[in-house]
Amino acid sequence: MKMVCGILIGVVALLMVAHLALAGPPSWDDQINMPSRFKVLKEFNDAAVLDKETGLVWEQSPDTGERTWVNALAHCYTREVGGRRGDRGDLIIGGRRLGWRLPTIEELASLIDPTIATPGPTLPLGHPFSNVQSSLYWSATSNASSTSNAWGVYLSGSGVTNDGKTVALHVWCVRGGQGIDGVQ
Repeated sequence: MKMVCGILIGVVALLMVAHLALAGPPSWDDQINMPSRFKVLKEFNDAAVLDKETGLVWEQSPDTGERTWVNALAHCYTREVGGRRGDRGDLIIGGRRLGWRLPTIEELASLIDPTIATPGPTLPLGHPFSNVQSSLYWSATSNASSTSNAWGVYLSGSGVTNDGKTVALHVWCVRGGQGIDGVQ
């Protein structure tokens, strides 16, 4: 009888853990093939896109202007997309700034599909984005060995690089994830 109760308790515990694992956030090592990776969000008036692979929400159409790194940070923090504002910079929960922000280098690079040929943009086939330039985009990630530089991603297929923060580059804002406050 004790053995049956022990097995039953073990099975119930295993089912509870399995349920929690299935309900958790997406894993960065999960690849979702097109066309189901991206979902245009009606709740954002179709102006934002959920990346089901990373759990991040991206602007559907990033601004085509170029900005210095500091201005790129401010642009995202004050951005309104789909009726959602980004200027809740004073609201930080669990170390994360709520609202729109500049993506980390890892988040921005996650959009690159290395199988897409240059000149790009090298986004996955069937993506729902518009106005994405085949150019260099800022990330919030400073270069640790030279804090006057920050990392960026070439959406032309050339990979990642770093540049001086006073250079004007493209900006693509994001919500969610584990992003960092890029202010140095």
